[in-house]
Amino acid sequence: MTVPAEPADTETDHRVPSDALHAARAADEKLGENTVVLAMGHLLGVTDAFVITHGKNTRQVRTLVDEIERRVKEVSGRSPHAVEGLRDLHWVLMDYGDFLVHIFHEETRPYYDLEHLWGDAPRVTWSDSAPRPPSDA
Repeated sequence: MTVPAEPADTETDHRVPSDALHAARAADEKLGENTVVLAMGHLLGVTDAFVITHGKNTRQVRTLVDEIERRVKEVSGRSPHAVEGLRDLHWVLMDYGDFLVHIFHEETRPYYDLEHLWGDAPRVTWSDSAPRPPSDA
């Protein structure tokens, strides 16, 4: 199942897999920071969405990986085709085929700045709640 990206583009119908939204919510529940979902299908052609988030330290990055994998498996029975970056936990890439999850260490995310690199990608509304204020811890 796919859901439309927001804001709606009148010329192109941007859709993302619903499991990408489950991944974003799982990251949010484990205190992933600045979680975004980008509709990538019309820009990239090889995947429909990016989920991007980060953790404050390597332990939290590992927790985010585990929770996202658990949640997507629970909801749809799917496991990632591949997971890269588990050794150093500074940038973990979870490849589900129709969507990719990028989980960064807080210090690594600004260096790659995927949101800026893919700035033309529509952002998808994935949460009904207001964003959580940044933590100082």
